[in-house]
Amino acid sequence: MAQVSRRDFIIGAGAAVGLAGITPLIAEGRDDATPKQTSEPNLLFIMTDQQRWDALSRAGNGILKTPNLDRLAKQGVYFENAFSACPVCVPARMSILTGCSTQRTGVRCNYDVDRKGYAQIPTFDNILSERGVWAEYYGKWHSPEWRALDYKNRAPAFANFGGRYVDYLNKHVPVRPAREGEQIDDLYSRRPYAPDPIDLRYGLSPGARPVGQDGKPIKIIQPDCLGCLDVPAGHTSTAFCANQIIEALERLKDRRFSITCSFHHPHSPMTPSKPYHGMYPPAEMPLPASIDDPMTNSPYSIARRMRTMTTGRPKEMFRYMISNYYALVYEIDYHVGRILSKLRELGLEENTLVIFTSDHGEMLGSHNLREKNVFYEESAHIPLLMRLPGGIPANGTVREPVSHLDLCATILDYLSVSGRPSQGKSLRPLIGGKQRSTFDYVVSEWDPDNVPNFMVRTKEWKLLFCRTEGPGRLDGLYDLRNDPHEMNNLVGDNPDRSKWLSQAEEMKERLIQWLKRMESPFIEVVKRRKIH
Repeated sequence: MAQVSRRDFIIGAGAAVGLAGITPLIAEGRDDATPKQTSEPNLLFIMTDQQRWDALSRAGNGILKTPNLDRLAKQGVYFENAFSACPVCVPARMSILTGCSTQRTGVRCNYDVDRKGYAQIPTFDNILSERGVWAEYYGKWHSPEWRALDYKNRAPAFANFGGRYVDYLNKHVPVRPAREGEQIDDLYSRRPYAPDPIDLRYGLSPGARPVGQDGKPIKIIQPDCLGCLDVPAGHTSTAFCANQIIEALERLKDRRFSITCSFHHPHSPMTPSKPYHGMYPPAEMPLPASIDDPMTNSPYSIARRMRTMTTGRPKEMFRYMISNYYALVYEIDYHVGRILSKLRELGLEENTLVIFTSDHGEMLGSHNLREKNVFYEESAHIPLLMRLPGGIPANGTVREPVSHLDLCATILDYLSVSGRPSQGKSLRPLIGGKQRSTFDYVVSEWDPDNVPNFMVRTKEWKLLFCRTEGPGRLDGLYDLRNDPHEMNNLVGDNPDRSKWLSQAEEMKERLIQWLKRMESPFIEVVKRRKIH
């Protein structure tokens, strides 16, 4: 596996980063001493939205600073090769909650969030609640809404985190109209922000809409909004969510709990507030190595359509996106430090399993793309950290590929709940140095319109297997050791593809074995179809 320093927009650790105006809050705690676990542990599950695997200084990022997440990793275990079950929000989150594939949950796309009568599989919090664990959830839900009623802090607007956050802002940050040079973030905070040059409304009068080449107004979506939000740092959505978690820890300190903290960011709109905005100067942000990838012989047909989402902006504009994204991750790290400090202050640190992860990544200009929905590393490869003093040895690193599907089984294992089915495998033996051979690969899937595509990933190889036949549909095989930016597809239309077909078939066999384990209806289809 290539080190992060060789990957997109990573530069030396000596890079100058403007951190004036904010002092890092670093949670105190032991780095190596592991006191004995005294009773059945609690769970603190922290999740971000759209945080790619290398958006951590622990992962080798020479620009971004994440001291609290680094410390969490040092006190527990860091997973080098953790992958999203599906690089799309709602399907990924249901797989995290249930430990089941998208085929099993039935949640295949984000619009499934409003459908009813499916996803009847219990979540890990359902199961823990049955055992007397008090379960609460804070922040962005973005899963089938009826499942939100399972939590003790349920409310009619529970699943609508954005609406609750606006209600909070209305009490603490007075509404005002946009001034000249500003726009209103009317998709999330309902507050003014100063657009960066990459923003589609940059240079327009307040409220004006950009016009496309066809002369029609362009619909503004969250990824189009990038700039400096006029909301005090203490009232951002990240601060709001962290404050709720800290209050919950205070209130529940004397009972066994499972608390989830789900931050909205670094998902768009990428509009950090001061002092975070500008902390990482755009001019100092290197562009991704793959930004000029022509994507010839590429299997990512969906990604080709996503190219239009940049609406012809010069590629240099991605520097602003990278700058804002890093600022949002740094802010998350700051508030994670607050949460971990409260856990320690309350005497809960030594008996609480802490997990940090994200639902999927963000392209940030790699292959000239933004957002997710593809199986490139930037989209499918995610951060994963775990800590449990006395249960998880400190300073651990797991290099074997692991998946979202494994989290539910792992949580129930550490919290002493057995006999519950899961399509994933507990990571506990792997963390202890055992069963490494059983974690040889992972599979990620996405099946919009019931047309599934699969990624098979080992430490050094990746196969993208497209189920549908037809013109322009190619499979992909990537040698990640020698091609970490995934720019050289070894099959598809490669003239030398015959040299690599045995490796591709070996990867396909792993996919077949996984489909059998998942009891997938697509086993025979995959068996019959040859590698394109």
